[in-house]
Amino acid sequence: MFYVQVARMEDPEGAGKQELLIVGGSPAGRGVVTSASYPVRAFGVQSGMPTSQALRLCPAAVVVPVSRKACAARSREVKEVLHRLAPVVQAASIDEFYVDLAGTERLLRDEPLVRTARRIRQTVLRETGISVSIGGGTRKLIAKLAAGRAKPGGVRVVPAGQEETFMKGFRLREIPGVGPALAETLEERGLLTVEDLLPVERRWLDRWFGEARGRWLWERARGIDVSRVVSGEPRKSVSSERTFASDLHDDLLLEKEVLRLVTSVGGALRRAGLQGRTITVKIRDDDFRTRTASRTIPGTLEADATLWRIARELVRELRRRRRRGVRLLGVGVSSLVEGAGPRQLELFRGDVSAESERQRTLSRIVDDLKERFGEDAVLPGGLLEEGED
Repeated sequence: MFYVQVARMEDPEGAGKQELLIVGGSPAGRGVVTSASYPVRAFGVQSGMPTSQALRLCPAAVVVPVSRKACAARSREVKEVLHRLAPVVQAASIDEFYVDLAGTERLLRDEPLVRTARRIRQTVLRETGISVSIGGGTRKLIAKLAAGRAKPGGVRVVPAGQEETFMKGFRLREIPGVGPALAETLEERGLLTVEDLLPVERRWLDRWFGEARGRWLWERARGIDVSRVVSGEPRKSVSSERTFASDLHDDLLLEKEVLRLVTSVGGALRRAGLQGRTITVKIRDDDFRTRTASRTIPGTLEADATLWRIARELVRELRRRRRRGVRLLGVGVSSLVEGAGPRQLELFRGDVSAESERQRTLSRIVDDLKERFGEDAVLPGGLLEEGED
């Protein structure tokens, strides 16, 4: 509901008055659903569903786009409040945080965790306008699942020692990390719920799924999770994508959109002081089939020119394999490092993975000009319309 709340707060006279609200895509049915209000979900609408399908299920729903800038700003506001209320805060995503309250017992005068959670919820709502659901427990896995049980806008705390009992109320596919393929394999063996799995001996899970995954399943079914809440966890990727109003078929137009996405991703990398080694391009065809292509290089990249050359090659590769109209296009950079990482020297002319210091400097100069005079102050020539200069 985070995206729905932000959409309503940003447009109180429009989206703010709509009970049946879909966030993500367009009224014409393009794109995918990012989130939907609870009355819309009652029609079977889910996140990740094509907006056109969502509108067939709930024709009366109003569709509004995602304001990523507004969502990021609201997310930062929530995080700032949490940092004042807890010693350790970890952002799991734009709308999900873990807080570790260990060591605060004396400060909170041994206040019951339920009361602490309610106070956190009320403070976040009062200071940001965002209603959150809070789950509490001795482990991150338990807290995450409890938060799901607390929705909408409630609190659910699992007391210490009751983790295994709490886990018995879940289907295996509800456990974070159990994807559709693993869930299907489990169901083929008659294992649908946590209670189904608990009597299975560990050695059989190891034999069926391998030792590492068998141990992981055995532990998760019992609520065992040794991962810690880590403040300031490093960013794993930077990406940007766009859903088009109408399918794109022309290769030149696609490459122009790649350039537009690359300038956005490159700028975000440099603002964060990051460089990357892996470039990924995503295409969603007009039949909703999603395809990706990636390339990892020995050095690191941050300059728009180099990112553009590699991304363009990846798009051409995907188009050679399959030519359909394109609904969505995305570009991402991962394997990130901070600061100036080692770069590959341009030994051979035409090596698209090489990046010179001159290219990096030019990109940073462009960033400075955009910050001073606006995003459209300097644009790559490929983004200018005919007749513009």
